[in-house]
Amino acid sequence: MTAVLPEPATEPTTVNIGILAHVDAGKTTLTERLLFETHTIERPGSVDEGTTQTDSDEIERRRGITIRTAVASFTYRSLQVNLIDTPGHAEFIAEVERALRVLDGAVLVVSAVEGVQAQTRVLMRTLRAMALPTLLFVNKIDRMGARTDDLLADIRDTLSVRTVPLNRPLAPGTPDATVTRVLGDAAGVAAAAEVLADSDDDLLAALVAGELPEAAEVWRGLAAQVADAGVCPVVFGSARDGTGVADLLETIDRSLPRTAQESEGSAPRGTVFAVERGGDGEKTGFLRLFGGRVRERERLTWHRLGEDGVDTYRATVTGLDVVGGSGDDVLRPGGIARIRGVADLRVGDCLGGPGTLDGATRFPPPTLESVVSPRRAGQAARLHAALLELAAQDPLINARSLAGGRTSVLLYGEVQKEVIAERLREQFGIEAVFNPSRIIYTERPVGTGSARVDIGRSPFVAGIGLQVTAAPRGAGVQWSTETEKGSLPQAFRTAIQETARTALHQGLYGWPVTDCHITLVHNAFDNACSTGGDFRGLTPVVVMRALARAGSAVFEPCHAFEVEFPADTMAAVSGLLSRAEARISATVPRGGFWRISGELPARSVTGCKTALPGLTRGEGVWWSRPEGDRAVRGDTPRRARTDGNPLNTAEYMRSRLLGRRNGG
Repeated sequence: MTAVLPEPATEPTTVNIGILAHVDAGKTTLTERLLFETHTIERPGSVDEGTTQTDSDEIERRRGITIRTAVASFTYRSLQVNLIDTPGHAEFIAEVERALRVLDGAVLVVSAVEGVQAQTRVLMRTLRAMALPTLLFVNKIDRMGARTDDLLADIRDTLSVRTVPLNRPLAPGTPDATVTRVLGDAAGVAAAAEVLADSDDDLLAALVAGELPEAAEVWRGLAAQVADAGVCPVVFGSARDGTGVADLLETIDRSLPRTAQESEGSAPRGTVFAVERGGDGEKTGFLRLFGGRVRERERLTWHRLGEDGVDTYRATVTGLDVVGGSGDDVLRPGGIARIRGVADLRVGDCLGGPGTLDGATRFPPPTLESVVSPRRAGQAARLHAALLELAAQDPLINARSLAGGRTSVLLYGEVQKEVIAERLREQFGIEAVFNPSRIIYTERPVGTGSARVDIGRSPFVAGIGLQVTAAPRGAGVQWSTETEKGSLPQAFRTAIQETARTALHQGLYGWPVTDCHITLVHNAFDNACSTGGDFRGLTPVVVMRALARAGSAVFEPCHAFEVEFPADTMAAVSGLLSRAEARISATVPRGGFWRISGELPARSVTGCKTALPGLTRGEGVWWSRPEGDRAVRGDTPRRARTDGNPLNTAEYMRSRLLGRRNGG
C-alpha cells in the first residue's frame, strides 16, 4: 500500500494505530487516557479496578494483562483514530503480528522505570521488519527511578533506531514531573533538524548554511521519515495522570502517514484480524477495509489460506457496526467494523481476490502439547466441544481427541494454558486438569513409497493406490493425481484427498507429517456398492503403508534466540548455551555487553530463560521465538496414536467398529 504524508484535513480522515508494549509498561492505561483526553469516555478506567474499555474480558481484568486484540476509537481534531490495544505477553506475539497487518502506524510504550525489556526488543524487531511507522511513548516519568537521557541512549542502542524527542521531562522521578515541548524553542528545532538531516537534503542544506529551519519544516521532514520507518519520534509522559498525552496526540496527528486508500467503487478488500464470541454465543469478527465498501446484508466472497492453497467461501454479513461510525451501516476504506453473521469466519480471512493473501503471515505452529481431561466424570464431550470453540476464536490453538475421553491442546506457552483453563471454567463451567506440557515433533518422508489396495482385498468396497514422496522444506502436504480424469466420481476423489491429509496428522511415530507429496496413482469403485465411507475408511491404510515404505525422520522444533549479557559472564552463558545444544550464528560485542544469536531446541528454552538471571546478576536479556526445526538425535520419540493404527488391520478395524458403536 502507498502511504501519504499527513496534511491538514478538510474532511475527517482515519488512521489505525496499534498500542504495543512489554507487560506492565502501561499500554492499556495509555489507551484509557487517550480516550479520556479526547472526551470519548467520562473517566479513564483502571487496570487494577477492572474498569478498562479494552480489557473487557474478565480474565484480562483479573490478570491485568491484555490477551486478545481489542479496538477503541476517538476523534482528535479532524482525525478519527482507531486504537488497537494488542497483547503484551510474549506468548501472544502471534496475536500481535496478526493485528499489525491492518495498521497504519504503531505506538510502542516503554517504561521510564523498567526501561527497554526483552519483549520491547521483540516488538521493535517485528515493527522494523514490517517497516511500520512507529512512535515511542516513554511512560511513568512521575515514578521513582524514572530515567530520561540515559534511557534515550539505551533506546537508540538496544532497539537500533534513530530517535527524535519531541518533548523534554522536567523533574522526572517525582510526583511533580511534567514536560515541555522541544519544537517550541530554537535549540529543540536545531536538535531535531540535526537528526533528520542525515536523510533530508533540504534540512542538511539549511543547517550547513547556518540557517535555522522553521518548526513546520521539521514536522514535514519528520513525517516523511516516519512514513519510511526511518526514525521514531519520542514523547515522554505519564499515562496515569495524562502528562505528555497532548504531545502524543499532536505527534499522531502530524507525523503518522495516512494510507492511500482504493476507490470506494472498487471491489471490497479487507482483512479479519480478530474474532470473538459474545455472551449469546454469536461470533463477531473485526474487519479492516482497504478498498471498496461493505454494507449490512451484503453477500461477500471470502478467502483464506488453507492446507491446499487458497480456500474460498461465500457468506452474508448480517450485522455491521463501524468502529467510531455514525450508524449508517456502511464500512468505507480505512475503517474497521465489527461484523456478524459469518458463521465460519476465522482470523486471517480476507475480502478481495486470492492475491489479497499474498502478504498473509504463516505463523510457526505451536511447539507444546498438553493433555487435558475434565475434573468431573461425564464432561469429556463437553470439554472437547469447548476446546474446539476456543480454537475457532484462535486458529493457532488446536485440539484433538485422545483415548479415554481426553483431549490434547496445542500451545505456545504455560501462560496460554492457564488462560485456556480459566476460559473453560468461566465460559463453559468446566474444571479442566492439564498434564505437564510436552514438545510437539514433526515427521518428514525420507524417500518415496507406494501402496495399493484393490477391491476385494479389504473390507472396503474401494480400490486406491497412493505414492508418498519427500517434498522441499516448507512445502507442507501437496496433492496430485495421475489417474484418468472421470475415472472416479468427484465425491470419492475428494474423500480420498481429505482423508489422506487427516491421516498424515499422525505419521509412523505418531507425529504430524509435513513436506510430502501425495499422488493418487490408482482408483477403482463399484457403481452399485461403493460409498464415500469406503474410500474414507481405506485411505488411511494405503497412506500409512506408502509412508512406511518411504520411511520418515522425526524433527524437533527449534527457536531462534538472542541473548545479551555482561561481558564478564561470557563463560557462564556460553556453558549454558552449550548444554542447551544451541547453534551459534553470531557473537557481537556491544559496549560492556555481548550479544549472541542462533537457534536451539524448543525443549531448552525454558531452562535457559530460567537460568540466565542467576548467571548474569539479573542483567541478562533473553529473546526467542519458534523458528525451524532439526533432526532428532538418539532415541526417536513416539506419540500414542488416536486413529486405531491403520498399519495394523485388525486393530484398525476394531477401532472403527468401536467408533460406530459409540456414534462416531
